[in-house]
Amino acid sequence: MLGAGPAGLTAALYAARGKLKTLVVTGPMVGGQIALTNHVDNYPGFPDGVSGPELSDRFKAHAERFGAEFLDAEATKIDLASRPIRVWVGEKLLEAKALIVATGMTHKRLGVPGEDRLLGRGVFVCATCDAILYEDKKVVVVGGGDSAVQEAIDLAKYATSVTVVHRREDLRACRCLADKALEDPKIRFLYDTVVDEIIGDKRVSAVRLRNLKTGEVSVEDADGVLLAIGWDPNTSILRGQLDLDELGYIKSDGIDSGKPGVFLAGDLIDRKYRQVATSCGSGCAAALEAITWLEGRPAE
Repeated sequence: MLGAGPAGLTAALYAARGKLKTLVVTGPMVGGQIALTNHVDNYPGFPDGVSGPELSDRFKAHAERFGAEFLDAEATKIDLASRPIRVWVGEKLLEAKALIVATGMTHKRLGVPGEDRLLGRGVFVCATCDAILYEDKKVVVVGGGDSAVQEAIDLAKYATSVTVVHRREDLRACRCLADKALEDPKIRFLYDTVVDEIIGDKRVSAVRLRNLKTGEVSVEDADGVLLAIGWDPNTSILRGQLDLDELGYIKSDGIDSGKPGVFLAGDLIDRKYRQVATSCGSGCAAALEAITWLEGRPAE
């Protein structure tokens, strides 16, 4: 298993419970992106919500209960054409009859002061996950594409005001979404503008903005900053092994990678929803497919 986000952890649970010898190479952190979320309020079974790190720890403990093992490291090289499949972690070689790739995606960063320090403390990346936390609060959304505008619309159901900051003079979002947002009295747009700093002590309190045309600098009060400038798939290790498109996404028909014994799960195959629940579902499916594939192979 490559990756220990919700998809990888769920796959590990099902694989281990299916009596497969299961090893998870965790990557940068157990939990993936969800581990950076301060409060998860939309995962079934937690009516009072749960922190991202706690949910991640529970997922891991559940998989460990059935015998899954974890290697806190990053894979550095793979060979999907070999049999058994080979995975390197540094100089260490691992071999597997089947592999589930659930390396996920990483949200793009602004690279401004305060961003990393306040991540999970007002800086967030998912309105569907966190919108309710900003009820009666002011939120800044950074971006101008479909995702950014949809997130602004979703946030406006809860927040007192949503300010969309976009570096261009026109939105890149489709006309139907743009029109819907422009008609919402809670949403306003600042064009030709960038965020130079996210301000706050323990939590976000404001953003420093700069107009790209005039150079004017201003400070906007905010309780939250949603980053909606895109995602990068964590697929660099797969180059030359699987077909990738120009953006680095895997060209696949869902869970099936096109390579014997190699299955995909999580955000790698989900550009639309990117929710914990949907990632868990694909992790479950990938593990069940792996079990079925292994059971159908000739005895070695």
